[in-house]
Amino acid sequence: MLGLSAHVDTFCRDNLPAEADQPVFNLGSFQYPERLNAAVELTDAMVERGHGERIAVVGQGRSRSYAELADWTSRIARALVEDYGVKPGNRILIRSPNTPALVACWLGATKAGAVVVNTMPLLRKKELLQHTEKAEVSLALCDMRMLDEMQACMAESAHLKRIVTFDGTAGLEGELDRVADVKPSGPFWVETGRDDVALLGFTSGSTGVPKATMHFHRDLLIIADAYAREVLDVQPEDVFVGSPPLAFTFGLGGLAIFPLRFGAQAVLLEKAAPADLIGIIQSHRATICFTAPTAYRAMLAAMEEGADLSSLRCAVSAGETLPAPVFEAWKSKTGRPMLDGIGGTEMLHIYISNRFEDARAGCTGKPLTGYEAKVVDDEMNEVPRGTPGHLAVRGPLGCRYLADARQAKYVRDGWNLPGDTFIQDQDGSFRFAARSDDMIVASGYNIAGPEVEAALLAHPDVAECGVIGAPDEERGTIVQAHVVLRAGIVPDADKVRELQDFVKQTIAPYKYPRSVIFTDALPKTESGKIQRFRLKQGA
Repeated sequence: MLGLSAHVDTFCRDNLPAEADQPVFNLGSFQYPERLNAAVELTDAMVERGHGERIAVVGQGRSRSYAELADWTSRIARALVEDYGVKPGNRILIRSPNTPALVACWLGATKAGAVVVNTMPLLRKKELLQHTEKAEVSLALCDMRMLDEMQACMAESAHLKRIVTFDGTAGLEGELDRVADVKPSGPFWVETGRDDVALLGFTSGSTGVPKATMHFHRDLLIIADAYAREVLDVQPEDVFVGSPPLAFTFGLGGLAIFPLRFGAQAVLLEKAAPADLIGIIQSHRATICFTAPTAYRAMLAAMEEGADLSSLRCAVSAGETLPAPVFEAWKSKTGRPMLDGIGGTEMLHIYISNRFEDARAGCTGKPLTGYEAKVVDDEMNEVPRGTPGHLAVRGPLGCRYLADARQAKYVRDGWNLPGDTFIQDQDGSFRFAARSDDMIVASGYNIAGPEVEAALLAHPDVAECGVIGAPDEERGTIVQAHVVLRAGIVPDADKVRELQDFVKQTIAPYKYPRSVIFTDALPKTESGKIQRFRLKQGA
C-alpha cells in the first residue's frame, strides 16, 4: 500500500505496475518518514548535521561545499517552480556530461517535486525521443554545449515543449543559471512523499525499445543506507571518483548519492578515460573508485611505474562481471582490494556484493542485509548448491516498469529475475556464470561466455575480448571470441592457435573458441559494458 503523494501530475503513480505484478518488498529496517524529499536529505539535511563547510562536489575547476550545494539546488528548484511552472510529478529530462551542474540540476528538480530522467550524453535524437515520448516529458534541462540533438528531438516530440539551458562549465551563461542566480537564498523544496516516484531510470544496452524503471524517494536513500553503509562503510573523509555517467544508476549511486549521503566528497569528471582516472585518484587523493571491469583492465595497462594509488582504499566494480584475472592483477599491482557486485537499473543499485573481509576472484559475494537471493530453474524451483540456474532476488527494492508488459518477465512469484545465470556455493556465496542469453549451447555442452573471456584475458597478449555463440552449419553454434590484442602483437593464424591452446589448458578443452576474430575495439555502451548483442548481430 502506497503512502501519501504530493504529485499533482499523477502520471507516474497512474502507470505503476499493478500491485500483483510487482515484486515482494521487504523494507525491514529501511524506514523513513512519510514526507520525504531525497534531495533535501542529501543537501540541507547534511548542512543541519554539521557538514555545511565540507566539500560536497568538485569539478570544472572549482569546489562546492554542502552549504553552497544546498543553496544552489534550492535556487534551481525555486526557478523551476516559479518561472517554468513545474508541478510536482512533472517529468524533467536532463542532458549533460558528469559535472557539478548536472548534480545540481538533478537535485534541484527533485527538490521541486519533479520526476527526473537523466540521459547519457552520447544519446542522439532517436534515443532522446524514446525517452521523452515514453515518459511524456514536457521540459528538458540541457547543458548549453549539447543542444543540437535535444533541439532535433523537440522538433519531433509530441510532449517536449521547452528546453532550458544551463552552463556545465561552472559559469552563469545558461538561461537556468541566470534565472536561478537572482532567486533569494534559503531553503526551498516540495514536501514529497517517500513513495512518490523521484527517478525514471532507462535501461541501457537493449536492442529494443528501452524500458523505464521507476524509483521512489525512499529508494534513493535505501541504496546508500544498504550498500554504501554496510559494504563501503563510507566516512565523511572519503573522496569518490569514477567513470560511469550519472544517467547510469551505478554512476548516480557511486558518484552522487553515496558521497552526499555521508558528508563525503564527489569528484566529477567529464573526461574519465582510464589514464585520466589514474591521475585524478592521485591528485585528489581519492579513496573510492567506481568503474567497470574493462576500465580497470585498461587502467592497469596505462599505469606507469611509480603511480601512487596509496589513498585508494577500495575499487568497486559492477556493470558487468569482473573476470578473475582483472581482480588478481589489480590486487597484485596496487595492493588495494577490488569489490565485485551485481546490481541493475531495475533494482537501482548493487544487491549482492563481496565484502572487504572475504573478497575473492571469481565470486560476486552474498546478498546485502535485507535482500534474499536464490538460484532457480525455469519453474522457479530452487536448484541444488553448485548447480547453475536463474538468479532470483528480492528485498527493499525491486522492479517497477513504467507501463510495460515486460514487467511480467522480470517479476515472477514476487521475485525479481535479472536475467543472469548464477551458481550458489555451499557457503552461500554467489558466482556469476553468464547473462542467461549469453549461455552458449555448443555440441550439447552449456558454455558460459564470461568463463571463456576470463581464460583469454589471462593471456598476456590479450587486452580485451568478448565471447559469443555464433551460428555454424556443421555444429549449429560455436564459441566465437572477438579479441583486442595488445599493441605490437601480430594478429595472425599462429596467434589464433596459441590463444585456442591457451584456453584449452586453462579451462575444459571443449570450451575453447573455435572462431577467433581480431578487432581494434569492442562495441560498448557509454557505461562501459561490452555490447555482445552487436557482436551477435555481426555473426
